[in-house]
Amino acid sequence: MAPVTSLSTTPRYELSRTYDWNYEHAPNVVQTEVPAVSGDWQFCGLPVASPLGVPAGPLLNGQWCLYYASLGFDVLTYKTVRSDERACYPRPNLQPVSCDTLRGDEAELAVSTAMLGSWAVSFGMPSKSPDVWRADVEQTRRALPLEKILVVSVVGTDQEGWTIRELAADYARCARWAIESGADVVEANFSCPNVATCDGQLFQHPDDAHIVASSIRDQIGDAPFVVKIGRLMDPNNALRLLDALEHTVDGIAMTNSIATTVRADDGTLLFEGVKRGICGDAIRTASVEQTRVMAGLIHERDLQVQIIGVGGARTAEHVADYLDAGAHAVQIGTAAMVNPAVGIEIRQGLASTSL
Repeated sequence: MAPVTSLSTTPRYELSRTYDWNYEHAPNVVQTEVPAVSGDWQFCGLPVASPLGVPAGPLLNGQWCLYYASLGFDVLTYKTVRSDERACYPRPNLQPVSCDTLRGDEAELAVSTAMLGSWAVSFGMPSKSPDVWRADVEQTRRALPLEKILVVSVVGTDQEGWTIRELAADYARCARWAIESGADVVEANFSCPNVATCDGQLFQHPDDAHIVASSIRDQIGDAPFVVKIGRLMDPNNALRLLDALEHTVDGIAMTNSIATTVRADDGTLLFEGVKRGICGDAIRTASVEQTRVMAGLIHERDLQVQIIGVGGARTAEHVADYLDAGAHAVQIGTAAMVNPAVGIEIRQGLASTSL
């Protein structure tokens, strides 16, 4: 492919616009040369050209998946979908914050007038209706290069009076639809810090997580299956969750942000005082640490479960840190939204790095 004049001119996610605006205004595929990454890579048993992926957050629809696929990412995760349409939370959906390294026990953060590497994310897992997203997933898989992997993130939509088994059936329904529509891999979102109901907190409840994961596995057969989890402060909690998932899933993606409240300059708490997930540079250290802990537990038990590192990576060195900690792949969200060319830059760096 012919290179573009300057990757610095590639369109970015329009932070000042609404979710729906960005959904309708996805950028076009970029024609550029993509540096190769040496080594034999695979994602949940599927061969792939590099360990680089994008998590569900930025990939609002198939056109966003194709855009980032053209910019050096090989595993594309379609933003979380549901069995019913769900609107996005009101703005601000992305609020830059001022902070250093987060561990998970912080009470609150202050807003920042500029993006310093981390932000509070407040989308709330919106979704188009199943007829829309299923058709879009099918079209996306047809348009995506064969060597790229399409992951579809799904979540159950908890209803008043439902038991965990009814929620599990809803998760499983969406997972089956995703596979039928052409997804190569299903990712079940067990962690959304912006949702207080159990569909956003399953990773903290191993018994419930087991019920949901088992229901999904029953519906998708042998298709590759990943669950996305949040911050686990206690290694014992990590062990209990692994016990619940070890015979069901092929991979665990971590860490889906670190939640805290955010205070504005005038002293008021944003988001009505409810915690929001912090993504970006501030969570990288904790996320790499959690990757190392979980990978160690998996090694001790000789399990066939892969770790997908998520959180704050923006350089080839950061990717190498995740891989050294035991991750099989690394997903890059915040950095890719701020600088879509980061995938090309990381691949250039990996070409000169011994992995």
